[in-house]
Amino acid sequence: MRVNSKKTLTALLASGLITVVIILFLALYGFNSKEVYLVINDEERVVKTKEDVLEDLLAEQNIMIKGHDEISKRLDAILIDQDKIMINYAVPVLIKADGQSDVVYTTADTVKEVIEEQNIELGPQDEVSTPLNGKVIKSLEIKVTRVETAVEAVQTPIAYDVVTIEDPTLQEGKENIVQEGSDGVLLKKTEKVMKDGKIISEKVIQEVVQIESTNQILAKGTLKPIVKLTNASPDVAEITVDGMTFGYKKVLNNVKLTAYDAGLKSTGKSKGHPQFGITYTGTTVKEGHTVAVDPNVIPLGWWIYIEGYGFRRAEDIGSAVKGKKVDIYYDDGNFVEAFGTKRGYTVYVIGPEKP
Repeated sequence: MRVNSKKTLTALLASGLITVVIILFLALYGFNSKEVYLVINDEERVVKTKEDVLEDLLAEQNIMIKGHDEISKRLDAILIDQDKIMINYAVPVLIKADGQSDVVYTTADTVKEVIEEQNIELGPQDEVSTPLNGKVIKSLEIKVTRVETAVEAVQTPIAYDVVTIEDPTLQEGKENIVQEGSDGVLLKKTEKVMKDGKIISEKVIQEVVQIESTNQILAKGTLKPIVKLTNASPDVAEITVDGMTFGYKKVLNNVKLTAYDAGLKSTGKSKGHPQFGITYTGTTVKEGHTVAVDPNVIPLGWWIYIEGYGFRRAEDIGSAVKGKKVDIYYDDGNFVEAFGTKRGYTVYVIGPEKP
């Protein structure tokens, strides 16, 4: 009976020792094991590990870290229970700006952050191909277009005009500059919009005349050379009026008609003056017969035919009767006053004999 008791005790002791060893092993294992939170690209997972160094944990989990990737702790950092490790993988992004194209690796979340990382300054008008708040993805292309608006001010000449006037005192065919012309100055402001240095639009936004131009005034002579008519001058044509046909030596167009009487206002002579009513040729004035002319145009003593007034004889002259002008005699001073000046008449110069 005693022998059996010893065997039983030995067995019990052996069994208890094994149990203690197992308990100690489990306790030791549990003491060394840790829970670590891995957050990779914003995705979190929990891993259990006995590794004490971060680099060993990553190797255990087959997690590779490259040069552009971001990790919240050094690879040789010691791990503790409930540790949190942040890992962001860098992605390649193509950036085109200022004439260059570069592939960069970034862990930024938004396009704006990538641009700031690369120290690219954006002007107020610059354009970005992708929204600044857009999410960064692998192989994203970001193009920055430089936009500038410039205002250019340029002065341009305003050409002067040539204004032609007729000068009846200047011989026909002659010209005379009465006033010299001068160019003006126009200030033109142009707005140019450029993208990456190339003009894409251009418009005039303001035009201001700084100096007005001065017209050149050119006088052209209309005075025709005077051709002296004589009895020997041939008739140039014939005309038929009121059933009468007669020849004429000269036709005057656009003749000006006025009227005069024998009184003081017209001739400077009053009744009682020895020359009152006497013409320059010595004849006595007669209504329906006498006219005053410019002898350089119509010879004195010659008959003329006035369109609308009939035949008259050139017997008188006057200080105001010059060129293509005929002063018709009337007895009534009131009628003369009302006659005024009539323009645009045709006068035929006939000769010393009445048709």
